[in-house]
Amino acid sequence: MPSPFPGMNPYLEHPNLWPGLHHWLIIEIARLLSPQLRPKYRVAVEVRMYETSGGNSLFVGIPDVTIKRLSNVTDSTKTNVAVAEPITKPIKVTIPRPEIIKEGYLEVREVGTEDVVTTIEILSPTNKRRGKGRETYEEKRQDVLGSKTHLVEIDLLRTGEAMTFFDTDIESHYRILVCRGDRRPYADLYAFNLQEVIPAFPLPLRQEDTEPIIDLQKLLNEVYDISAYDLVIDYNLAPFPPLSEADAAWANEMLQDKGLRSTADSPEIPN
Repeated sequence: MPSPFPGMNPYLEHPNLWPGLHHWLIIEIARLLSPQLRPKYRVAVEVRMYETSGGNSLFVGIPDVTIKRLSNVTDSTKTNVAVAEPITKPIKVTIPRPEIIKEGYLEVREVGTEDVVTTIEILSPTNKRRGKGRETYEEKRQDVLGSKTHLVEIDLLRTGEAMTFFDTDIESHYRILVCRGDRRPYADLYAFNLQEVIPAFPLPLRQEDTEPIIDLQKLLNEVYDISAYDLVIDYNLAPFPPLSEADAAWANEMLQDKGLRSTADSPEIPN
């Protein structure tokens, strides 16, 4: 069954589904580009790793814990040995565990020299939240922007802090940035919303090369089918992260029209 949404499916932004979707898109973009770039270029799948915990972790948090002083409990067992009672009894608490984050990305490399011509990044929730993940990615981003390497940055997540641009008044649910190394500080920003089809965009290469077009919408639809997301998504429930009131009303009507949500099962529209 195809995705019911014309563009990005907001249900795929759920933390339980996003890591798998991120992996699928990385692989499918590489699969699309590889035969078009041979023999001059090759597509390398790279992995960025870092450790995070506590508030910087996506799934592991630090709960509020109140340590209450308990009254001493006297042991009724008779004994000739005096044993000092502990002032307090221990309370089980939860501490944050370090979590290894792995983020995949693509590099288009020139065969022979192994020079990185283009970097393709798909942003993750950790890139858009303050903490180690964002710091690590921003360092990488600055390195790329300070070189001649082209950057393609794909943001399919509505929540979090968007990456910085000079035109900070530009607002949209989703963004694709195509930043050519020979045209900085200018770049092409494809800004689009939930109701719109994901725009296709060219992959920047050397000036003398024909640039392949990445139809991300087509790839997303294919991944939706391959991974059978229709079998795990309950469209009678509201997506997470939640939609705005206007977007939730639009999604509700659209899903009802497609027979994926009944009127009786419609979730409450947020105020």
